[in-house]
Amino acid sequence: MAIAVVLVLLVVGSVVFHFASPWWFTEIASHWSNIDFTINLTFWVTGTVFVLVNLFLAWSVYRYRQRKGAEHKAVYEPENARLETGLTLITTVGVAAMLAPGLFVWAQFVTVPEEATEFEAFASQWQWSFRYPGADGQLGTADINHITETNPWGVNPDDPNGQDDIVIKQPYMALPLNQPTKALLRSRDVLHNYTVPQFRVKMDMVPGMVSYMWIEPTRTGVFEILCEQYCGLGHHIMRARVEVMEPRDFENWLAEQPTFAETQSRAPANVTAGQQSYAVCASCHGQNGEGNRAMNAPKLAGLQPWYIERQLRYYSEGVRGADPEDSFGQMMAPMANMVNTETARRNVAAYIETLPVTPAATTISGDAERGQRIYTANCAACHGADGKGSWATDAPALAGMDDWYMALQLENYRSGVRGAHREDDYGYQMTSMVKAMRTAQQQDDVIAYINTLR
Repeated sequence: MAIAVVLVLLVVGSVVFHFASPWWFTEIASHWSNIDFTINLTFWVTGTVFVLVNLFLAWSVYRYRQRKGAEHKAVYEPENARLETGLTLITTVGVAAMLAPGLFVWAQFVTVPEEATEFEAFASQWQWSFRYPGADGQLGTADINHITETNPWGVNPDDPNGQDDIVIKQPYMALPLNQPTKALLRSRDVLHNYTVPQFRVKMDMVPGMVSYMWIEPTRTGVFEILCEQYCGLGHHIMRARVEVMEPRDFENWLAEQPTFAETQSRAPANVTAGQQSYAVCASCHGQNGEGNRAMNAPKLAGLQPWYIERQLRYYSEGVRGADPEDSFGQMMAPMANMVNTETARRNVAAYIETLPVTPAATTISGDAERGQRIYTANCAACHGADGKGSWATDAPALAGMDDWYMALQLENYRSGVRGAHREDDYGYQMTSMVKAMRTAQQQDDVIAYINTLR
């Protein structure tokens, strides 16, 4: 009797939870409403079977329960053609009801409209970049063998069709409203996945091949791009944004983005001009970029130029240094405005690269052996086992840098002083990764280990 009651409660609870659950589909933002229909149909078919089977089981347990004074003997019936035929037919209809709509949807999914435009999403641990056809309307060929620091998309530099490709090296892309678009999907390293929950469709990104999907956005807005294939330690922070715009706004946005040829033909940095600009920086950061803790100015010598350029831009644009709690950042912001053009930032970063690199003084002690375990499990994936950083993961060098400044920035990430701005995509990733150091002692241990990486 108790088992029958439990089964009935299980059915009732499951049905109530299904309809009352707060976890359901996001509001759809594309034409793929038939995917919602297919999934809902699957829920109805499997849900109906679940309810009927469990209620029948509960009834059987109750109906044929053992009772005092009554004789109930189970009958073994190895063959029942009528029952087996009925169950086979019912099962066949149920399976067909679930699978047939999915086949029609799949046929639509793989059949891209002829008028569809294209874009390419390129995934790597744990970042996104994007590419659109240029004036010729055709994407150039690309391969990971062509990837360099200045060509992170792997565009074939010898393919004339790729010279006018519009390239985006940030986790942000745009799409035109009510226009079908084909997404070409590539992966640099491991299995990734391109997913926008509001679009309802997704596709794996497989190294060595180009997969695809197509969408037709039906409402404007900014939506999150997720990777829904586990791709390593930073899988959960591999996010980007897609903004659906009116077609005219989309064309204007596209016109503002650089072409591949433009990214490859930028004038080399002027170190002499950078030295002149650095004269202002030297008052705090030192003539040789050695840093000055008394001025709360970190060491700069040894940092990669691309990282220095990005941080200067962040200060100029208010991405960094705008938080009321970031008093040192607020001091830095007006100084960064003195080199507020791309050329000026590139020049001063190039000059800093010429400064002699010597290890910073050690001010923090801890258990380096324990810090190594934490660092290897969490930090090394981006910053490297040697702590030298990598342009491929947009992670700056840590080895030989000021440990007091590292501690300050880790606290800033933890408290939300840094990394909370919407445009600070890499800071957002750090706010998650810093949680690997749950205590102040663990943080000191990690920094103590980094101090050994000379």
